[in-house]
Amino acid sequence: MADAWAWEYDPDPAYVIGGIDNLAFIARVEERADELVRAAAALYLDGTKYTGVSPRMQEEAVDASGMFVYQVVPRHQRVYIRQVAFLGS
Repeated sequence: MADAWAWEYDPDPAYVIGGIDNLAFIARVEERADELVRAAAALYLDGTKYTGVSPRMQEEAVDASGMFVYQVVPRHQRVYIRQVAFLGS
């Protein structure tokens, strides 16, 4: 298990953000993911000992140009970014 909370693309960046070439948008997704990690770490102080059900996947609007789908898995101490949708600007 991981020692600290973090986020990652699941299954991998190529699958989740492949084809999105707007680097500013991707940077905003990753900044928001950092915020979600801080919130999850505060909510689940020792995620490795969490015995409840993992929260459901949720959607997060980045701005008018897109959104992403993520899931918090306390036992892994991870926020998994599952899908990113860029609608354009």
